[in-house]
Amino acid sequence: MRKRFGIDIDGTVTCPSSLIPFLNEAFQLNITLEDIKEYDLSPLVNVTKEELAQWFTDNEPVMYEKSPIATGAKKVLIDWAKDSELYFISARGSHLLEVTENWFKQHELLFHHIELIGSHDKIATAQKYNIDIFLEDKHDNAVEIAKQCHIPVLLFDTPYNRDPIPSGVVRVKNWNEADEWVKNWLEK
Repeated sequence: MRKRFGIDIDGTVTCPSSLIPFLNEAFQLNITLEDIKEYDLSPLVNVTKEELAQWFTDNEPVMYEKSPIATGAKKVLIDWAKDSELYFISARGSHLLEVTENWFKQHELLFHHIELIGSHDKIATAQKYNIDIFLEDKHDNAVEIAKQCHIPVLLFDTPYNRDPIPSGVVRVKNWNEADEWVKNWLEK
């Protein structure tokens, strides 16, 4: 029976540092990924959450179009697509579907479905599509998906998600480590 993977896009399939060049240019900063210690970027860029949200809305199509793919993601995802169904579930708004699909085509990535839900609450979508395993970079998403859906969640390690994790959430450093974990999981 084919397993159905739920996979976040930004910071998981795309490189977690994708937005940094845009932030540095727009806010005259010189930050690196190591400087980002929390998911909320407004204190780091020294603007209100509302100002950052507006800037993000204005710039997200270009940022998503130009986001580099995470190291190792393409090879692993192509391999997984042979025997599993890949459902990409993202907090991006649905108005970004064309940009998102074009990015996948540009990087020659296969997908069975892309769901842009416009929210970080991915639980209902994971349940709706009977997801068997989830890959995520946002700590609270990973914890809640594991807890509510009773499925394993691989949390891609970044400086902004290093809070403790409960059982059911597995921290992985990269796509190769995720692939090894998934292979062991599939054998069980």
